Amino acid sequence: MLDIHTISEAFSPAECDAILVVASTTEAQEAGLVRQATDHNLRRAELVWLDEVEGTGWVMDRIIDLVRRANRDAYDFALTEFAESPQVARYTAEKQGHFTWHADIGDGPVAARRKLTMVVQLSDPEAYEGGRLEVMPSANVVTAATARGSATLFPSYLLHRVTPVTKGERHSLTIWAHGPRFR
Repeated sequence: MLDIHTISEAFSPAECDAILVVASTTEAQEAGLVRQATDHNLRRAELVWLDEVEGTGWVMDRIIDLVRRANRDAYDFALTEFAESPQVARYTAEKQGHFTWHADIGDGPVAARRKLTMVVQLSDPEAYEGGRLEVMPSANVVTAATARGSATLFPSYLLHRVTPVTKGERHSLTIWAHGPRFR
């Protein structure tokens, strides 16, 4: 259950491009922490929430299918909904974009029900340096796949981070599947 599950080619390069076009033409918000707090020492990125953008329903349709298959194949969690919007994150070298070690499950009423996290690599790995998604399922750190369009899924209670981007820009798509609290 502590496994990291990867789906290669979850999104095609053309689909990644389409998501990036939407994100680049939509006003981004500064990434925050729980309860709208911000701390650039912990997280620095810009976000676009896809539920607020017309014409992105196809992205959610794909997400539902990918999470359903991954949950069936790897986790068997009791998942009931997607209570939060998919987010496109932009991490830039100019701002030393990063997100320090954290777990996605939290204290808030929605975050407490996060069970499965999925992160899709939207950028070509040659477009940036640094910016690695690292997950800690045990004492060892695992670096997520960097192939464009690949999806990395893991239980939301696992510690993970995005290392600082040192050159270029990294874009990712993140979603959480929710369900009854873990017991």
